[in-house]
Amino acid sequence: MKPDAPFPAYQPLYRQIKLLITEGLESGQWKPGESIPSELELAKRFNVSQGTVRKAVNELAQENVLVRRQGRGTFVASHAHERAQLAFLRITPDAGPVATIEAELVECRRVRADAAAARNLDLETGSPLVRVRRVLSVNAKRVIYEEAKVPAELFPGLDAETLNAHGCMLYTIYESEFHVRIVEAEERLKAVAADADTAHPLGLREGAPLLMMERVAYTYGRRPVELRRSFCNCAEHHYANIIN
Repeated sequence: MKPDAPFPAYQPLYRQIKLLITEGLESGQWKPGESIPSELELAKRFNVSQGTVRKAVNELAQENVLVRRQGRGTFVASHAHERAQLAFLRITPDAGPVATIEAELVECRRVRADAAAARNLDLETGSPLVRVRRVLSVNAKRVIYEEAKVPAELFPGLDAETLNAHGCMLYTIYESEFHVRIVEAEERLKAVAADADTAHPLGLREGAPLLMMERVAYTYGRRPVELRRSFCNCAEHHYANIIN
């Protein structure tokens, strides 16, 4: 787990250790849901103090890359748990919490990256993508229609059968079937009018107001792996976020 090139002199030691741990996660040395070695073991491995390792692990835990469990150790965060599946969901009912979320596959097909997709996913224009369209129901009510595009090279074999076998829960599928974990995302919001493609799946008339969310999702090392557009019916729902 030694880096190929020396770290910049100005980088704090704990950040170097954080990068080494992240590289281990990215390479699959520790998989989602698995425990990582103790702070003492990592300190011996990297030849640093236990306090330095603790600071690196604490920062990764704050970023939800790792999860500390009292009396059990530190584990790689996973989307497999029901609570984790809601971590990136920002649409919530006006009245009451999100009790259930279900996904229904509309389409899965191979496409070529246009200029926008190529730019956001750091690919060449025309690169092969897998495009997934689905409808999300929150508390048994259709609320979100979305389209996600991912690099076909990273997700070989991603098809309708695989999606339906996992309830079309994308981040869980990325992680369990292709060992790609989403750890970070950027979103942009814009009010739009529903067109024929977005109105019908949500049972709306054309021209109805929707909230469009465009998201770029990243795996370890801030590598972009998904471009997603979500169209949300906010008649009885709203976008909620916590800013620390």
